[in-house]
Amino acid sequence: MSKKILIIDGHPDPDRGRLVHALADAYAKGAGLGGHQVRRLELATMDIPFLRSRADWTDGTPGPAILSAQEAIRWAEHILFFYPLWLGDVPALLKAFLEQVARPGFALSPGTMPKPMLKGRSARLVVTMGMPAFFYRFYFAAHSVKSFERNILKFVGIKPVEHTLIGNVEGDAETREKWLDTLLNLGMAAA
Repeated sequence: MSKKILIIDGHPDPDRGRLVHALADAYAKGAGLGGHQVRRLELATMDIPFLRSRADWTDGTPGPAILSAQEAIRWAEHILFFYPLWLGDVPALLKAFLEQVARPGFALSPGTMPKPMLKGRSARLVVTMGMPAFFYRFYFAAHSVKSFERNILKFVGIKPVEHTLIGNVEGDAETREKWLDTLLNLGMAAA
């Protein structure tokens, strides 16, 4: 059965040589081969201002890039977030994007006890890192990935959320090809 898939490439560097971009490309290719509908957002090419106050978040007017991103999220059934782990967390540009799109009235109902407004969607986080992924998972308990899942995605109603952690990204070409094949296959299955 065909799914509506949104790929959010959260690497802030537009250099197409980055592994994150290649992984997103492989997933998109696989999804296309699997008969799924695919839309993409590449944060490195978008105008994403930082929010500087609560009033900006609650009352500010999102720019055209954010409104377009919200429409793509509304359309999607399955959302992929691709990003590198920087200083143990998501890059600042991805965090700014999430703050912009998850405004009251779109991702959460307005009020003191907000209700999630993005139910019915699933997600996968694809995270690259320089350290071995097992070290991040077991020593650091994948803390930022769990925070992203619990405090952002599930909070706005997106679940289930799966994770693909890719360590030692400066590794050999054979390992890189293995991961590209893995993402191609995940795309075909819309997983």
